[in-house]
Amino acid sequence: MRTETLFRALADPTRLRIMRLLGSMELAVGEIAQVLGQSQPRVSRHIGILVDAGLVERRREGSWIFLRASGDEADAPPVRSDIARLLTRAESLDPGFGESCESDRQRLAEIRAAREAQAQKYFADHAHDWDELRRLHSSDETVEEALAKALGEESLGRLLDIGTGTGRMAELFAEKAEHIVALDKSLAMLRVARAKLQHLSAEQVEVVQGDFTSLPFPPACFDTVLFHQVLHFAHSPAAALYEAARVTAAGGRIAIVDFDAHQHEELREKHAHARLGFAKTQMRNLLEDAGFEPQAPISLDDGEIGINIWVAQRRRPAERKTA
Repeated sequence: MRTETLFRALADPTRLRIMRLLGSMELAVGEIAQVLGQSQPRVSRHIGILVDAGLVERRREGSWIFLRASGDEADAPPVRSDIARLLTRAESLDPGFGESCESDRQRLAEIRAAREAQAQKYFADHAHDWDELRRLHSSDETVEEALAKALGEESLGRLLDIGTGTGRMAELFAEKAEHIVALDKSLAMLRVARAKLQHLSAEQVEVVQGDFTSLPFPPACFDTVLFHQVLHFAHSPAAALYEAARVTAAGGRIAIVDFDAHQHEELREKHAHARLGFAKTQMRNLLEDAGFEPQAPISLDDGEIGINIWVAQRRRPAERKTA
């Protein structure tokens, strides 16, 4: 990549703001357009210039396009990390630029808060029939049997069930775990979970309110972490997995049950899905980046939308990801 092309791509205040937004998270094109207060076609033109310069990568998911700052591939421009540091420094040296970037972050937080409120309303409205909704696209019995087989006969130790919903997974694995923490952000869902799990002792199962992007637990305190049909609600799956990795002990495991990549756009509005499933390669990369060593996924195609089960082990400090 020519240095001249690189710096031409950055010679615009809007593109500098886009680079700052993408510096810490993956975003949809529509989100960036809302934050900047510009039309989506205009924002797309700016993004095209950044993509051509090798600074930004696109990923299509149904009708949505997600963007992220390009990674550290071998062919990446050697000045890319320097540019990121320069933009960070520029916020403190240029008051106008810093004010614009801070305003962008606040606007993004407002947009996502509104979407989160909409999702929480959905969860509250459907709390009592959530198990039935989960059957719309696959057989629970088949998925549960496959998940149990994937986790094997060994003890699950200290188990964290993230997004417990009605508490079904906590109930299913109660006999295989030393202790279970069933976590959900929705108070309505937690009320349902408490009712379902009331036959289990408080020493065995703990029901906790919390967000998967900021888990209220110290590092390395769980042996097994489970996401059952939850990760597609995450606007930033990578952030959720990094947080899960933080609370997973070295050598511990993570298990993820979720939809395969699909094109059912109606699930965004009808069921508050932020992501239209996950392709196998995409999930493998997410797990590896978060510090896990994934096994080959198990695929189930008994429903309208396929289901994948991923199990991965938390790498120990001395271990390194190999190419």
